[in-house]
Amino acid sequence: MTELNTAQINEIRTKVLGAAAKVPGALIGLGILFIVLGMIGVAGQVFFSLVSVNVLGIFLFAGGVLQAIHAFQSAGWKSVGVQILFAILYIVAAIYVWAFPIPALEAITLWLAAIFFVTGVLRFIAAFQHRHFGEWFWLAISAAISILMGVLIMNNFPSSSLWLPGLLIAIELLLQGWSLLFIGFAARSLAKNVSK
Repeated sequence: MTELNTAQINEIRTKVLGAAAKVPGALIGLGILFIVLGMIGVAGQVFFSLVSVNVLGIFLFAGGVLQAIHAFQSAGWKSVGVQILFAILYIVAAIYVWAFPIPALEAITLWLAAIFFVTGVLRFIAAFQHRHFGEWFWLAISAAISILMGVLIMNNFPSSSLWLPGLLIAIELLLQGWSLLFIGFAARSLAKNVSK
């Protein structure tokens, strides 16, 4: 096996990081912002849950309006009636989410529990199908954790619906923030090495 020299390693890093290598400061700043937002979210899970359900309402409403605009601009198309029906459903769902945020959060929490449970079962099936590989055990553990998460969510339902969506969003922000921060540091290190 041949050893790579520093120039080859830097070239590989540049190709892997791509455009990110050109703006390390932006990545670092964005990473720090996401980490701060994630920490705020962990501290205020209920607030984050309520904000997330309102943002969902905004997306539903915008989707409904855009769907209606598209339907009215598509006169003569056979599916105009269906498109208008979808637009009405999106807008009604948005109004419902804004008017009744707690039941909306409960529905989201049930959906999350179902997703964890179903993905866990599917991972167990995949682990069983790949049991001849030595790493199948890790897939089985991942499946067990997903199923356990689904069961724990259902055990604490409906009280978990107030804090769980906000906590999951906060955790995602923290993970994304740390990822961006480390990519930014790698890009800055690469930029320093290339400039030498």
